[in-house]
Amino acid sequence: MRFFKLALTYLRIGIANEFQYRINFFIQLLQSGIGLGVGLIGLGLVFNYTSSLNGWTRPELLAVLGVYTLMGGIIQMTIQPNMERLIEEIHLGTLDFTLTKPADGQVLVSVREVRIWRTVDVIVGIVLLGFASSEMQTTACPACGTFNLLQILAFILVLFLGGVMIYAFWLILTSVAFWVVRVDEMVNLFEGIYAAGRWPVGIYPNWLQFGLTFIIPVAFAVTIPAEAITGRLTLASVAGALGLSILLLGLSRIIWRLGLKHYSGASA
Repeated sequence: MRFFKLALTYLRIGIANEFQYRINFFIQLLQSGIGLGVGLIGLGLVFNYTSSLNGWTRPELLAVLGVYTLMGGIIQMTIQPNMERLIEEIHLGTLDFTLTKPADGQVLVSVREVRIWRTVDVIVGIVLLGFASSEMQTTACPACGTFNLLQILAFILVLFLGGVMIYAFWLILTSVAFWVVRVDEMVNLFEGIYAAGRWPVGIYPNWLQFGLTFIIPVAFAVTIPAEAITGRLTLASVAGALGLSILLLGLSRIIWRLGLKHYSGASA
């Protein structure tokens, strides 16, 4: 409960700060529109030459794009801004101001920043999923109606687990800043690799599938939630997502605490 109270407090502060610069909303609309246009153009080009891509149909790939956009919005809204601020504070030695507060340091550094206008991407992703859902139902079974409750719950569960894994991976990556000065390049590298999530990881070579699944968990963040939407999700995938999220979360906690032991701040 204390975690949620802290998160809500910082959310209110973040919203107040963002509303001071409302022009950012229109900038975000433009960025989201460009991203959506690029994704749809890519889908159009592919399906000008084929009716499916490694077994994925056009509406199913539209669902992948929807999850990619939705998860990208969540990452850019909550995870990435907090990790970027953490890197800066480690380098400047100002993390002391957070660590001396009467709350868990990891919790504080994880909820302080909220870029509320990134909800535009979240909404765009949900709309894309709605269109994909309608198109899949029309194509496969006009009388089927909407997704059943089990599919929706499975989607929410694996999406949440994917978000946990992305958070843990970011925290591990950011904690490297306790030992290495130039971490910014690795952050930029993640953004480039995450772009591979526009497409199901199954279309890539085996070595890249392994990297996008077990090293950088893009598959669990995008492809597996899309599998829940398209009816491809298996119990083994859910179990794997749960196990890996617990493993990465525990590992990120260990590395965070080890990093704190090597931290030399302004008061050191």
